[in-house]
Amino acid sequence: MRREIRFVIPEARANGTLIDFLVLRFTYHTREEWLDRMASGRIMVNGGRVNPERVLMAGDEIVYEATDIPEPPMDDRISLVYQDDDLVLVNKSGNLTCHPGGRYFNHTLWALLKTRHGIDDPTFINRIDRETSGLVLVSRTPQATKRLRAQFAGRTVSKRYLALVEGSFPASCTACGWIAVDFGTDVLKKRKFVPVSRTDDGNPSDLSDQPPTGTVPPDPDAQWAVTAFRLICAHGPVSLIEASPHTGRLHQIRATLHELGYPLVGDKLYGADPSAFLRFCQDTLTSQDHQILRMKRQALHAAGLTFRHPRTGRVLEFQLPMPADMQAVLDSLSI
Repeated sequence: MRREIRFVIPEARANGTLIDFLVLRFTYHTREEWLDRMASGRIMVNGGRVNPERVLMAGDEIVYEATDIPEPPMDDRISLVYQDDDLVLVNKSGNLTCHPGGRYFNHTLWALLKTRHGIDDPTFINRIDRETSGLVLVSRTPQATKRLRAQFAGRTVSKRYLALVEGSFPASCTACGWIAVDFGTDVLKKRKFVPVSRTDDGNPSDLSDQPPTGTVPPDPDAQWAVTAFRLICAHGPVSLIEASPHTGRLHQIRATLHELGYPLVGDKLYGADPSAFLRFCQDTLTSQDHQILRMKRQALHAAGLTFRHPRTGRVLEFQLPMPADMQAVLDSLSI
């Protein structure tokens, strides 16, 4: 599909030339490559072709036809678990980003739904990480989007994940606390879980999506998070667990498990070795890294989802089995 990148010049970026702006802002092309693209008409400002030395003004809109940006390979295996005129429920692989962004455009679930399944305007109701496999709920109409999002916002949706974690996990555990930006790392998207309470007896005392009165967040942007965990079985150094998030925060399960001392198998960002993520980004993971990680991606699978149909109100419940790559880890530990 044709990809266009649009950028509106803010006041702080005004008064510089177009070519200087492109070279500094989008470093994946050299100055000569940007000049070639302008010469071929692939760079437009306010709808027209321009000289590279044009001085940009606040409010100018740059449009770059960027179809040729190389995209990393991905695992494009997806299946439609359920579909009707209002929604689609997708089972995606564990190496596929949901929405276009950065280097990803055609190599996304969004693009596959459009090109492979003819869904003109897929709107994601829930998003899961690129390395998380399993269920993604997609709306097909504005009305369905509004009603489905209201269910997620109202905490009336039941979500169930399967996860492989390092260590001997307790029979049950409910963790309540704050998800906040981790300022102790250079990775901008990394979060940390700041615990407030933990219950291990199988009878969680508080599954409210609101913090107890008087509880002070670690920073103004921190979000309250509650996750219930249950041990399914142990396989030597690894435990298979079920995670039920009662709130939906970025990296909630991964950050919580890291803080509890049971990191996800295969998690480069929240695993035992924080330097592994940098080596992963640089494609320099060592054989020892792979041995410690046990699998190529994080062992998290969105296995269950229960919600009401946005038009009929009928309860829909879906369950998926554990994927083959996670089962292979358990099988290797059972030999």
